Amino acid sequence: MSVVVRKKVVHYPETDGKPMAETDIHYEAVTNTRFALQWYFRDRDDVYVSGNLFVYYEEGNPKKCVAPDVFVVFGVPKRRRRVYLVWEEGKGLDVVFEFTSRKTRNEDFGRKMDIYRGILGVKELFIFDPLREYLEPPLLGYYRRGDRWVREEPKEGRLFSEVLGLEVVMVGEMLRLYDPKTQNFLPTPEELLQQR
Repeated sequence: MSVVVRKKVVHYPETDGKPMAETDIHYEAVTNTRFALQWYFRDRDDVYVSGNLFVYYEEGNPKKCVAPDVFVVFGVPKRRRRVYLVWEEGKGLDVVFEFTSRKTRNEDFGRKMDIYRGILGVKELFIFDPLREYLEPPLLGYYRRGDRWVREEPKEGRLFSEVLGLEVVMVGEMLRLYDPKTQNFLPTPEELLQQR
């Protein structure tokens, strides 16, 4: 008589029931940054851009997850996902953007930073405080060097992303991405509509 052993099915939730962003300004910053990056990498099938998507990093444990505001992964197929399972994708994240606030700052500068650097292997992390509630300067860049973060402050409101090949620029309450090759900002959805 043979014994059939069923594999335990683990459910990885797609939502936590919390709102995507705290304010209209945060929402616009997240969506404009995600749109700009998706537009910039529109011709690359090996670059995945997403945000506010659960990234699970321990198989079998749905509590081991994080949801970056915006993230970019190189070397994985561009396709829609319900969640990002690191063990299935074969790699962690390359670049992360967090739009922080007084409410999220402890997590943004604590648990999340440790997970990004240590477990997910994030190469660059950009943290922006669009309301300028507590972060001075309101934009910071963290670059992974070995097993630690190296913090950089912007020069004239700009940081450079070596991974993306783009400048990360503060423009008022917004974070913009600037392409030094074309000497243009990547468009927002509204700007692209106006061009058409």
